[in-house]
Amino acid sequence: MSILGAKHPEFAAWEAEICAGVQGGGPFAVHGGGTRRIGLCEGASLSAADATWDYDPGALTLTVAAGVPVEVIDKMLATERQRIAFEVPDLRGLLGRDGISTIGGIVATNASGPRRVGVGACRDFCLGVGFVDGRGRAIKNGGRVMKNVTGLDLVKLMAGSHGTLGLLTEISLKVQPVPEMAATLIIEGLSEPEAVAAMSAALGTPFDVTGAAHLPAGVGVAARTLIRLEGFESSVAYRMGALQTALAAFGDSAVDWDSVTNDETWSAIRDVARFHGTDGDVWRVSVKPSDAPALVAAVQPEDVLYDWGGGRLWLLTQAGMDVRTKMGAGHATLIRASDGTKRRLGVFHPENAVVAKLSGGLRRKFDPDQKFNRGMMG
Repeated sequence: MSILGAKHPEFAAWEAEICAGVQGGGPFAVHGGGTRRIGLCEGASLSAADATWDYDPGALTLTVAAGVPVEVIDKMLATERQRIAFEVPDLRGLLGRDGISTIGGIVATNASGPRRVGVGACRDFCLGVGFVDGRGRAIKNGGRVMKNVTGLDLVKLMAGSHGTLGLLTEISLKVQPVPEMAATLIIEGLSEPEAVAAMSAALGTPFDVTGAAHLPAGVGVAARTLIRLEGFESSVAYRMGALQTALAAFGDSAVDWDSVTNDETWSAIRDVARFHGTDGDVWRVSVKPSDAPALVAAVQPEDVLYDWGGGRLWLLTQAGMDVRTKMGAGHATLIRASDGTKRRLGVFHPENAVVAKLSGGLRRKFDPDQKFNRGMMG
């Protein structure tokens, strides 16, 4: 069954209007609902249309205009017990913003939550994109099947480009059935190196872990290492028992089988709720998991959240601190700070000379006059 199988008639007219506007104007500040932008740029506001036109539950595919709110998509998918697989983070609480999160903003930032460690990132589920480039041309790439060979993979290129290559107009996604159940194994009291070792051991098993996070101790709360499994009830029960045996060397463990508390636990990790309402800067760091505890010890943040088995760190630091000076390998993005700090330190991790040359060449190709999100990524 296909829902809204034809594009809204208004979409073509809107797309033509955007193309004409880009050809004759600029610069533009490209955005979705404004809920997750972290970089700095100037220009006239430019956002995508809100229309939904093709959902095929049998094929697990969805095509929507880039301006469609994520909440609308979630509700549509829920009617067929399906979901966006990569567990979309909601950063409004972390960034102190209102607004409506859109699917275009999700793809533009490649926003991916805890489940990414098991199933992949946002870009891995993008089948096709439509966008308007800096010359005002409407471009489409990919389609609604996984094996769609159409030349240069612009789909992966646009995911994570933060609106610097063009305005996304439509998105095609692969979606996922909602599993019958989820359960979380909990080990309390591990040190951060021990927690990373336990998460690495869990991710090295054949038990299809879909979440691996560590929450250091807080006031009156012990440190908790969390491992999530999802699937059919009988399968989860069997795999959880085997996982407890595999991790027995790390100490006693308990299992949370309750769907409500599981949702609450992983939603809080996904949205970095631990840092909501706090003072200080927030950094998101990608690092080799085995290097994570040493980096945290060097930075000495106010607080930290380990996700992706330690491969992604959320660091709460004193305002103005430069985490990158404490790093060897890795990649650090300044998610929350004053505009002055962002200008001084840079939001995105500096690129090496080879990558910078490639990135600059791509931006000149797609947006030769730098009309879109000028200055956003250097």
